[in-house]
Amino acid sequence: MGNQFRIIDTGVREGRANIAFDQAMIDARQEGAIPNTIRFIHFPPTALVGRHQALSQELKVEQCKANGVGIVRRITGGGAIYLDEGQLGWAIVCDRAALGVPDLGGITKAICEAAAFGLSKLGIDAQFRPRNDIEVDGRKISGTGGFFDGETLIFQGTVLIDLNPSDMLAALNVPEVKLAKRDLDNAAARVTCLKELLGEAPSMEAVKGALIAGFEEKLGLTVEHSEPTQAEEDAAKQLYDEEFGTDEFVYEIDDPAREKGVRIGSFVGAGGTATAHVRLEGVGGDRIREVLLTGDFFIAPPRIIFDLESSLRGVRVEKAGEHIGEFFEEANVSLLSITPSDFAAAVDIATGQRAPQAAATSEPAT
Repeated sequence: MGNQFRIIDTGVREGRANIAFDQAMIDARQEGAIPNTIRFIHFPPTALVGRHQALSQELKVEQCKANGVGIVRRITGGGAIYLDEGQLGWAIVCDRAALGVPDLGGITKAICEAAAFGLSKLGIDAQFRPRNDIEVDGRKISGTGGFFDGETLIFQGTVLIDLNPSDMLAALNVPEVKLAKRDLDNAAARVTCLKELLGEAPSMEAVKGALIAGFEEKLGLTVEHSEPTQAEEDAAKQLYDEEFGTDEFVYEIDDPAREKGVRIGSFVGAGGTATAHVRLEGVGGDRIREVLLTGDFFIAPPRIIFDLESSLRGVRVEKAGEHIGEFFEEANVSLLSITPSDFAAAVDIATGQRAPQAAATSEPAT
């Protein structure tokens, strides 16, 4: 396709500052201030939760604080992850139409297959595994996720180059439901890294080069190495100070299950886990007072979940599923495997309209 993309590497940055730069890039691309861009990202020890996850349910918060592990909320969905200097992050920020694929599922497949093709040049057999992982012999070496913000795509991934599983397990809470489908004894058995596969860790430059080659060959990109603009840096600093660097944003969804009067329902579907935290009102608790939806799902744009939560206030419990279906029919959103019926099932389980799920039907993202 001959699409020209800028490549930048922003070096090791504190986790929340990295997230702020993500948003600064999105804003700059929407304004036409920067070209379509591939960014390489580096983290100190950091635990990151997805945009809609409950922080204290996903992370061992006190252990993270005691061990100097940064606590960060991403702007993308998906599950909690641990990153440090042994991992490489990457992000693509571009026009929605730049890759020639209209929907989020198709874009995910195209980008992940390109990344897997590139990583295979290092001497491994990397393969895309729906919905958003790259694996080698059934073990995850890269997770990805993204969303549309208007006509702009933000798509992110990681590559596990040299990972100490004990560091990951010290930072993350890994529910047994995430391991049950494959009968794995622990979360460490679900992941691998390039050092383990190749006998030694390739250089960061080699990994970056392999990814770039995959993107060039499979996505039809041409690339030009560059530097972040001062405007991006200034915008990222402001976003950090006002939003992404604040505890208010990071702890926005913390541990809703502990709050009084909250009823909880979870549903595991092909697109991840959706959990509804519901308070009821009215005679016999026949109406929804408020609802909070959490989980490791991907939905674009992410703010649509907040609109859905608001729309459910005052809805009769027996009408909640119908209301959710109508909401998504009217909304212009992109779903990656998660469905409106998954959210409806979680709410119905919380309100007693549906029996709890007997067993996990799918494996959520790690």
